[in-house]
Amino acid sequence: MITLALATAAALSAAPVGLLGHRQLRRRRAAADLRIDTPNGITESGFVRIGGIDQWIEIRGEDLANPVLLELHGGPGITNTYFAHRTRAWERHFTIVRWDMRGGGKTFGRGEQGVATFDQLLTDAVEVTRYVHKRLSTDKVVLLANSFGSVLGLRLARSHPELYSAYVGTDQNISGGERDDIPFHAVVRRLRSSGKRADAAKLERIGPDATTWSAADWGLHAKLTASADPFIAAMLKKLVLPAMWFSPQHRLRDLKAGADGMKFSERIGVESVRFDAWRDGTRFELPFFIFQGEHDSLTPAARARRYFDDVQAPHKDFALITDATHFASFWQPAQFLELLLTRVRPLVADVENRAEA
Repeated sequence: MITLALATAAALSAAPVGLLGHRQLRRRRAAADLRIDTPNGITESGFVRIGGIDQWIEIRGEDLANPVLLELHGGPGITNTYFAHRTRAWERHFTIVRWDMRGGGKTFGRGEQGVATFDQLLTDAVEVTRYVHKRLSTDKVVLLANSFGSVLGLRLARSHPELYSAYVGTDQNISGGERDDIPFHAVVRRLRSSGKRADAAKLERIGPDATTWSAADWGLHAKLTASADPFIAAMLKKLVLPAMWFSPQHRLRDLKAGADGMKFSERIGVESVRFDAWRDGTRFELPFFIFQGEHDSLTPAARARRYFDDVQAPHKDFALITDATHFASFWQPAQFLELLLTRVRPLVADVENRAEA
């Protein structure tokens, strides 16, 4: 989402001294809220050698006996570590693993990114999963993927069911299959109706066929789709930018690196639209869940539902997250946690019990 990168850069360049002081106060409060001091808890973060480069991995939870959730973040390049304060309650019930993929977050800020491709991220994800298995002494983890990460997640869940106890997709990104131009033309109409005729013309020039886009086209589409949707605009202003700005885990230079990483990762984003979810397959050998924001225009719920209806899995479930758009799990963290606890965790416990038997 290039809009987020631009907004971050603008906020950094325009921040007055008073705002920086307020930021420091809010960051100290957030750090206190994030403190974990339970006897069997874990809070650790640092660089791990993955795929030949140093990649940032953060592990947090109040009880190591809880199921493990490995998150695949969106963007590409938008780290989920910004949202740790929003999801603090999750850590009472799950051990959360957040990984900054190459091209994103602190991994990008570290320097050399090596080969930055969709296939390389898939390889990295398998290596990260195996690292988590070893570090947390577990045979399987829940794969929780959002937005761009959910494209990777589908392939991982299908090709490596032995590594995961369940797949949970949110902001589920479904590409391929029968082309649906309706969302594209809806964005064009919204841009025109709001007086942004030049932007509408730019979008029309690249056309609705995402498989023909360049990396710059992909970035332009993401930017204009976000700017045309009032739900997305409100989410960015009220959720994403404050989460980044007040994160106690990110210094100003981390935010700058994050914005630069989003721009860098456009080259990976455009690869993802060539991934055909239907052609890749709809049969999964593990429990399969999609929890989607009801107002999401970036990854529409109707399209995710069409794919879900074709999925064959030992167990599957679909739910809409009410009053939510993109980044639904972070906009409505309590609602999302309730879905995890009532729909996912019982299935995960059953898988673990059968494995022990």
